[in-house]
Amino acid sequence: MIKPFDDEYFMRQALKEAESAYAKDEVPVGAVVVAKDKIIARGHNLTEQLNDVTAHAEMLSVTSAAENLGGKYLQDCTLYVTLEPCVMCAGALNWSQISKVVYGASDPKRGALRFESLFHPKTEVTGGILAEECAELVRSFFQKKR
Repeated sequence: MIKPFDDEYFMRQALKEAESAYAKDEVPVGAVVVAKDKIIARGHNLTEQLNDVTAHAEMLSVTSAAENLGGKYLQDCTLYVTLEPCVMCAGALNWSQISKVVYGASDPKRGALRFESLFHPKTEVTGGILAEECAELVRSFFQKKR
């Protein structure tokens, strides 16, 4: 049986958020939080718009998801994000006890996976979903800046 909503479907939703960030001249990273096959929060980078270095897609979507659920823990939720989370976001995801993180493109310079044990021990982490599309959006953004 084909599952109607799979990792690729939700990553495409996160990519839409990343495209919104790109349109606002923000680093194009987008995220969605999913619970029971339903998107409960969306976010994209807004660090320039809000003049806030913590306004990463993951941080904004985790805050929105917690508000939606009425509690700070995101057990039984999955975060889909177009770029591997940074150390700050991995720390927030750890505290949220999110069940799963699915990311698109790797971030060898700033990604949290170069360190051991930043995510909660029970959090499953999967990467590489639509990786090339996610990476191309970031590459395009920074080429435009040069």
